Amino acid sequence: MTLKKLKFMQELNTIFLRLAGVVKESIVDGYGLRYVIFAQGCPHHCKACHNPQTHDFNKGYFQDLASLYNDICKNPLLQGVTFSGGEPFMQAKNLSILAKHIKALGLDLTIYTGFTYEELLQEQAMKELLILADVLIDGKFILEQKDLSLKFKGSKNQRIIDVAKSLEQGKVILFEK
Repeated sequence: MTLKKLKFMQELNTIFLRLAGVVKESIVDGYGLRYVIFAQGCPHHCKACHNPQTHDFNKGYFQDLASLYNDICKNPLLQGVTFSGGEPFMQAKNLSILAKHIKALGLDLTIYTGFTYEELLQEQAMKELLILADVLIDGKFILEQKDLSLKFKGSKNQRIIDVAKSLEQGKVILFEK
Protein backbone atom coordinates (compact mmCIF):
# COMPACT_ATOMS: atom_id res chain seq x y z
CA MET A 1 0.00 0.00 0.00
CA THR A 2 1.38 3.39 -0.97
CA LEU A 3 1.80 6.17 1.57
CA LYS A 4 -0.87 8.20 -0.22
CA LYS A 5 -3.34 5.29 -0.07
CA LEU A 6 -2.49 4.69 3.60
CA LYS A 7 -3.20 8.34 4.51
CA PHE A 8 -6.42 8.23 2.51
CA MET A 9 -7.63 5.12 4.36
CA GLN A 10 -6.59 6.57 7.74
CA GLU A 11 -8.68 9.67 7.00
CA LEU A 12 -11.71 7.61 6.01
CA ASN A 13 -11.34 5.51 9.18
CA THR A 14 -12.01 8.61 11.28
CA ILE A 15 -15.21 9.75 9.53
CA PHE A 16 -18.52 8.09 10.35
CA LEU A 17 -22.08 7.92 9.09
CA ARG A 18 -25.15 6.92 11.08
CA LEU A 19 -26.75 4.20 8.96
CA ALA A 20 -29.93 2.17 8.90
CA GLY A 21 -28.20 -0.41 6.70
CA VAL A 22 -26.66 -1.26 3.35
CA VAL A 23 -27.67 -3.46 0.44
CA LYS A 24 -24.61 -4.72 -1.40
CA GLU A 25 -26.41 -5.49 -4.67
CA SER A 26 -29.67 -3.90 -5.77
CA ILE A 27 -31.42 -3.40 -9.09
CA VAL A 28 -34.42 -1.50 -7.67
CA ASP A 29 -32.68 1.60 -6.29
CA GLY A 30 -31.50 3.17 -9.54
CA TYR A 31 -30.16 2.09 -12.90
CA GLY A 32 -27.83 -0.90 -13.08
CA LEU A 33 -26.36 -2.97 -10.28
CA ARG A 34 -26.01 -0.72 -7.23
CA TYR A 35 -24.58 -0.64 -3.73
CA VAL A 36 -27.17 1.12 -1.55
CA ILE A 37 -26.41 3.05 1.63
CA PHE A 38 -29.44 3.83 3.82
CA ALA A 39 -28.82 6.86 6.01
CA GLN A 40 -30.45 6.87 9.44
CA GLY A 41 -32.58 9.86 10.41
CA CYS A 42 -35.23 11.73 8.46
CA PRO A 43 -37.09 14.98 9.21
CA HIS A 44 -39.84 14.39 6.62
CA HIS A 45 -41.83 11.51 8.19
CA CYS A 46 -43.83 10.92 5.00
CA LYS A 47 -47.15 9.15 5.57
CA ALA A 48 -46.79 5.47 4.54
CA CYS A 49 -43.02 5.84 4.06
CA HIS A 50 -41.34 2.75 2.58
CA ASN A 51 -38.55 2.95 5.22
CA PRO A 52 -40.14 4.27 8.46
CA GLN A 53 -37.48 2.51 10.56
CA THR A 54 -34.97 5.04 9.21
CA HIS A 55 -36.71 8.13 10.68
CA ASP A 56 -35.29 8.20 14.22
CA PHE A 57 -32.00 10.14 14.31
CA ASN A 58 -30.91 8.24 17.43
CA LYS A 59 -31.24 4.74 16.01
CA GLY A 60 -29.18 2.83 13.50
CA TYR A 61 -25.44 2.28 13.83
CA PHE A 62 -22.22 4.09 13.06
CA GLN A 63 -20.05 2.97 10.15
CA ASP A 64 -16.73 4.45 9.11
CA LEU A 65 -16.26 5.59 5.51
CA ALA A 66 -13.23 3.32 5.00
CA SER A 67 -15.30 0.18 5.61
CA LEU A 68 -17.99 1.34 3.19
CA TYR A 69 -15.44 2.33 0.55
CA ASN A 70 -13.63 -1.02 0.84
CA ASP A 71 -16.91 -2.90 0.60
CA ILE A 72 -17.88 -0.99 -2.55
CA CYS A 73 -14.47 -1.71 -4.11
CA LYS A 74 -14.97 -5.47 -3.67
CA ASN A 75 -17.62 -5.66 -6.40
CA PRO A 76 -16.31 -4.96 -9.92
CA LEU A 77 -19.82 -5.43 -11.37
CA LEU A 78 -21.32 -2.34 -9.72
CA GLN A 79 -22.52 0.44 -11.98
CA GLY A 80 -22.97 2.80 -9.10
CA VAL A 81 -23.92 3.65 -5.55
CA THR A 82 -27.25 4.93 -4.24
CA PHE A 83 -27.68 7.04 -1.12
CA SER A 84 -31.16 6.55 0.34
CA GLY A 85 -32.67 6.69 3.75
CA GLY A 86 -33.73 8.16 5.92
CA GLU A 87 -32.60 11.46 4.51
CA PRO A 88 -29.06 11.37 3.08
CA PHE A 89 -28.79 15.15 2.93
CA MET A 90 -28.96 15.33 6.74
CA GLN A 91 -25.43 13.83 6.63
CA ALA A 92 -24.35 15.78 3.56
CA LYS A 93 -20.85 16.70 4.73
CA ASN A 94 -19.67 13.14 5.40
CA LEU A 95 -21.55 11.65 2.46
CA SER A 96 -19.84 14.22 0.20
CA ILE A 97 -16.46 12.85 1.24
CA LEU A 98 -17.53 9.31 0.39
CA ALA A 99 -19.19 10.47 -2.84
CA LYS A 100 -15.94 12.03 -4.12
CA HIS A 101 -14.15 8.71 -3.67
CA ILE A 102 -17.02 6.78 -5.28
CA LYS A 103 -16.88 9.07 -8.31
CA ALA A 104 -13.09 8.61 -8.51
CA LEU A 105 -13.74 4.87 -8.94
CA GLY A 106 -15.79 5.64 -12.05
CA LEU A 107 -19.09 4.73 -10.41
CA ASP A 108 -22.23 6.82 -10.81
CA LEU A 109 -24.17 8.22 -7.86
CA THR A 110 -27.94 8.31 -7.36
CA ILE A 111 -29.47 10.04 -4.34
CA TYR A 112 -33.01 9.79 -2.99
CA THR A 113 -34.26 12.76 -0.96
CA GLY A 114 -37.46 14.18 0.49
CA PHE A 115 -36.13 17.66 -0.21
CA THR A 116 -36.64 19.24 -3.61
CA TYR A 117 -33.78 20.03 -5.97
CA GLU A 118 -34.49 23.72 -5.44
CA GLU A 119 -34.27 23.40 -1.64
CA LEU A 120 -30.93 21.58 -1.86
CA LEU A 121 -29.41 24.47 -3.80
CA GLN A 122 -30.11 26.83 -0.87
CA GLU A 123 -27.85 25.17 1.72
CA GLN A 124 -24.11 24.93 1.02
CA ALA A 125 -23.35 21.47 2.48
CA MET A 126 -26.38 20.00 0.73
CA LYS A 127 -25.44 21.67 -2.54
CA GLU A 128 -21.91 20.23 -2.30
CA LEU A 129 -23.37 16.72 -2.11
CA LEU A 130 -25.96 17.45 -4.80
CA ILE A 131 -23.37 18.46 -7.39
CA LEU A 132 -21.63 15.08 -6.96
CA ALA A 133 -24.80 13.17 -7.87
CA ASP A 134 -25.55 11.97 -11.37
CA VAL A 135 -29.23 11.34 -10.67
CA LEU A 136 -31.46 12.80 -7.95
CA ILE A 137 -34.89 11.46 -7.05
CA ASP A 138 -36.43 14.37 -5.18
CA GLY A 139 -39.57 15.20 -3.25
CA LYS A 140 -41.47 13.74 -0.34
CA PHE A 141 -43.50 10.59 -0.85
CA ILE A 142 -47.17 11.62 -1.03
CA LEU A 143 -49.51 8.72 -0.37
CA GLU A 144 -52.37 10.29 -2.36
CA GLN A 145 -50.07 10.37 -5.42
CA LYS A 146 -48.74 6.83 -4.99
CA ASP A 147 -48.34 5.00 -8.30
CA LEU A 148 -46.89 1.49 -8.41
CA SER A 149 -46.19 1.76 -12.14
CA LEU A 150 -43.52 4.43 -11.62
CA LYS A 151 -39.92 3.35 -12.02
CA PHE A 152 -37.55 4.16 -9.10
CA LYS A 153 -40.03 6.46 -7.33
CA GLY A 154 -43.17 6.03 -5.29
CA SER A 155 -45.40 9.02 -6.00
CA LYS A 156 -46.17 11.18 -9.04
CA ASN A 157 -44.78 14.39 -7.50
CA GLN A 158 -41.27 12.95 -7.27
CA ARG A 159 -38.83 13.71 -10.08
CA ILE A 160 -35.87 11.78 -11.49
CA ILE A 161 -33.42 14.57 -12.25
CA ASP A 162 -30.28 14.70 -14.36
CA VAL A 163 -28.16 16.75 -11.97
CA ALA A 164 -25.34 17.76 -14.34
CA LYS A 165 -27.73 18.98 -17.04
CA SER A 166 -29.89 20.77 -14.47
CA LEU A 167 -26.91 22.64 -13.03
CA GLU A 168 -25.64 23.47 -16.51
CA GLN A 169 -28.99 24.81 -17.75
CA GLY A 170 -30.08 26.46 -14.50
CA LYS A 171 -33.39 24.57 -14.39
CA VAL A 172 -34.57 21.06 -13.61
CA ILE A 173 -33.90 18.62 -16.45
CA LEU A 174 -35.46 15.21 -16.01
CA PHE A 175 -33.22 12.19 -16.43
CA GLU A 176 -33.74 10.17 -19.59
CA LYS A 177 -32.39 6.63 -19.88
